[in-house]
Amino acid sequence: MAAGATLEWLPQETIIFSAAQAELSTSIDLEGDARLFYWDVVALGRPASGERFDLGHFQAQLDIRRDGQLLWHERQRIVGGDGLLDSPIGLDGQPVFATLLVTGEIDSALLETCRSLPNDVRGDLTQLPGLLVARCLASEALLARGWLIELWRLLRPALLGRQAVPPRIWST
Repeated sequence: MAAGATLEWLPQETIIFSAAQAELSTSIDLEGDARLFYWDVVALGRPASGERFDLGHFQAQLDIRRDGQLLWHERQRIVGGDGLLDSPIGLDGQPVFATLLVTGEIDSALLETCRSLPNDVRGDLTQLPGLLVARCLASEALLARGWLIELWRLLRPALLGRQAVPPRIWST
């Protein structure tokens, strides 16, 4: 992405059906002062249908670079039926997890406002040098997405200098 550009990547959730052999690789290259507002929501199985992620695997990789320097590198591999799906040090029985990454930095007051949003997810935010990271676990994708949208409403004006006007597609 060229200097001065902004990329907002805010897709619907990715549903990983039981027995899937899914792999996802994302690489984002930022130049100069290019800005990024990115989220990813993953739903394992179809909990509303009683389907758990008991078989298969999901593997993901995300790399974000600024001017060729690695800003964020993440790899994950989730195996169906693994004990970490229910472990408190893993997904704690929650079939949905989400990540939000935004370039830039916010002040402590806005960080605290974001952290105190009422929600039905288990989530939090961390300010790193030049990158804000938010993560959550949820019982369903709509809850995770709702939390991300509320964060977007607060963070978009502060970090992108743009009003938080929801795209029409979010209403369909």
